[in-house]
Amino acid sequence: MLGPVILAASRSDKMRRLVSAAPGTKQVVARFIAGETVDDVVPIVSELSGRGLEVTLDVVGEDITTVEQSYAARDAYLELIGRLEELGLGARAEMSVKLSMFGQSLENGHELALANVRPVVAAAAEIGTTVTLDAEDHTTLDSMFAIHEELRKDFPQTGCVIQAYLFRTEDDARRLAANGSRVRIVKGAYKEPAEVAIQDKPEIDKAYVRIMKILMDGEGYPMIGSHDPRLISIGQELARRAGRKLDEYEFQMLYGIRSEEQNRLAAEGHRMRVYTAYGTDWYGYFMRRLAEKPANLLFFVRSILTKG
Repeated sequence: MLGPVILAASRSDKMRRLVSAAPGTKQVVARFIAGETVDDVVPIVSELSGRGLEVTLDVVGEDITTVEQSYAARDAYLELIGRLEELGLGARAEMSVKLSMFGQSLENGHELALANVRPVVAAAAEIGTTVTLDAEDHTTLDSMFAIHEELRKDFPQTGCVIQAYLFRTEDDARRLAANGSRVRIVKGAYKEPAEVAIQDKPEIDKAYVRIMKILMDGEGYPMIGSHDPRLISIGQELARRAGRKLDEYEFQMLYGIRSEEQNRLAAEGHRMRVYTAYGTDWYGYFMRRLAEKPANLLFFVRSILTKG
């Protein structure tokens, strides 16, 4: 029951100020956020790569209000790509972007977001990597999928994300699998109404398995975004039944969560990608991580109490 409350708080400026000022916040944020700048995150990419892990990098900060901020977001990703190229890390690090950060919610936002994300996707392709378009709340998805389809005309490796708790997602998965798309599946981390999303967690898990099967049986490249040992095991079995080789799908987990499991999967020969976020505007991302798992919230509260 705490999840919806935390997700509502993720949109509250008052809660943003309270959480940011709490004594233990910095310690807990560091668990999920790799740093604030490119200089902070590049050594982490190198370290993860040295352990046989791959990375997807997210510059956090989707809550923008001006066109100028959308240009700054574009430029932040272009700076990141330049640094990855300098260090020869392009082959092991892709990028994840939220189109809201590129201006999707502003006036003429669809066209603005496409214009901002295209040079990022092009620059990523030049250094041998790619971009995945993150899924946000359900009102943004038609625009996201349309931009994904447009980008794939020139950059077919461009990926996108689907969310198991939405009723629409099985149809989206069939379409994307038939098109040969790179697709990350996650459970979903936004507060969605019962009219568009499953509310019962066991039913979300069942939907997740059905969608995994669609992706594994399709023509695309499935990316299984989950920390759930049972779903990971089912994903491995579905891949085996579909006749997929180890390099024909991958697992993805968040930076700072289940690191030992990440290492184990990589050691077994699986492609294991770590979703690594960085940046100064961390609040929305951080609150969704708390909402996803009660243990994260308990860790946060305990840290505040011990620092108080």
